[in-house]
Amino acid sequence: MPSRSGADANFGAVLLVVLLGGLLVALPGFGASAQEDADAEREVLDGETVTVMARNLYLGADVAIALDLLPDMPAAAQFMWEQVAATDFDVRVDLLAAEVVRDRPAVIGLQEATRWRCRGGNLGRVETVFDFTAGFLDATRAAGVPYVIATADGDLALQAGYRIPALPFLSRVQDPVTFEPRFRTDTATCGFDLADALLVREDLAERVVAAGGRSFSDRYAVVPTVLVIDRGYAWADLAFDSGTVRFVTTHLEALWDPGEVPHSARQASQLLDDLADTTTPVVVLGDINADPRDPRGTGVPNPALQPEASEACPAQVADPTADTALAGCNAYWTLRQGGFDDAGPDPLDGANLTWGTSAELDGPDPLRLEAALEMGNPYGFTDRLDYVLTRGGIEVEDARIIGNRWPDGDDLWTCDAPTQVATARAAAEMLVAAGVLERVPEETRCLPTDHAGVVAELALPQTGAEAAPPPPTRWRSPIGVWGAVGLLLLGALVWWVIRRRRRRVEHPR
Repeated sequence: MPSRSGADANFGAVLLVVLLGGLLVALPGFGASAQEDADAEREVLDGETVTVMARNLYLGADVAIALDLLPDMPAAAQFMWEQVAATDFDVRVDLLAAEVVRDRPAVIGLQEATRWRCRGGNLGRVETVFDFTAGFLDATRAAGVPYVIATADGDLALQAGYRIPALPFLSRVQDPVTFEPRFRTDTATCGFDLADALLVREDLAERVVAAGGRSFSDRYAVVPTVLVIDRGYAWADLAFDSGTVRFVTTHLEALWDPGEVPHSARQASQLLDDLADTTTPVVVLGDINADPRDPRGTGVPNPALQPEASEACPAQVADPTADTALAGCNAYWTLRQGGFDDAGPDPLDGANLTWGTSAELDGPDPLRLEAALEMGNPYGFTDRLDYVLTRGGIEVEDARIIGNRWPDGDDLWTCDAPTQVATARAAAEMLVAAGVLERVPEETRCLPTDHAGVVAELALPQTGAEAAPPPPTRWRSPIGVWGAVGLLLLGALVWWVIRRRRRRVEHPR
């Protein structure tokens, strides 16, 4: 037992430490927030753990349904615009920012970074009505964790995707609430464009040493020349103390043709080729539009109409792995067998699916909900399309799915369009019948996007690597094959007209 004098001495020492500790906390720069900031900075600078996020912002409307309305362009345009209004990005972007604040990722890969652009008439000046990238950046800044598009030497990690321009007479839509204050009319001609954007936390912006965007050579033509879907990827190299790491964000093609290799698989092959000379570790963040079960064979549930087996694309093996999977018609397995590891969580576990809910964000799609439940997903997700993939010695410390809980998730918003209310109620009644919910919620709540996101904590290897050569730039005709044929026909017509006129001049009647 210590003597009283020893106890007094110990008490005095403890008291001195407490007083000094209180003084340090009171001094500027020594508070908890300063320590947290220092810890966050050290987390990145030491190359120990870097958090990344893959997030599809969702353009706000179901393009597949709109395509089914063609060739009635006005009907397709009005349908999409009404869904954009119902899936109100101005409201849901704050929920997306809240996700970011919780995880503070160093890098975010965005897909469907959309701009909706309109003109107040058929031939007026086009204005940006909704800019999802700018809105997302503003929301993260307002939430206290600002992000910027990765930039180096004036090059942005931003890659434009496909676009549907504001077509006079054909894409005219009605929305008095949105258009009257801006155009002084209740109708406008509208279109949209998509992009992939690679964001970095603002305090890391100076660590970007190279950035850019690249296009895929393979494109899907919905209507030759007129409606061709462009895809590509954005990339950036970040210099950490452990070495440089290349980050890529991409959105591979969703549409596919029966009996053919899916365009997503072809684009994944190009991505592998483009990264073949990259000597640094690589992280791919994206919506690659390939579930590990694709192509689906006979009897395999396929409620979202993913690629199906054909003579060109045999059915995927049961319980595929990187060693056993048939990769030729599957973008995910193409990348896995090309040297990338999946950060997780397990894509074959039904709890980790990331797509399949309602296009209006009002929870499960009743048409797919039964299949989702059979797959082990109580929230209506039926397919895994979103991933964090790594190579080059990166180790995964943790990975999780975010934004996938309904109707009791943290990041839901109150939505009230009649179609949203009806769909949410129908889905909730099915979940009550299945024993998943106790009762139908009184309030209709919507998800932040139509995709769940993926967050991963990655341990970077000590490579000391410097920036690798940039990905190659591939020339691609801006007009495509059918456009070239059209130009040839036009040239032949012009030549024929000129020749006819010359003959008339040389041999007048």
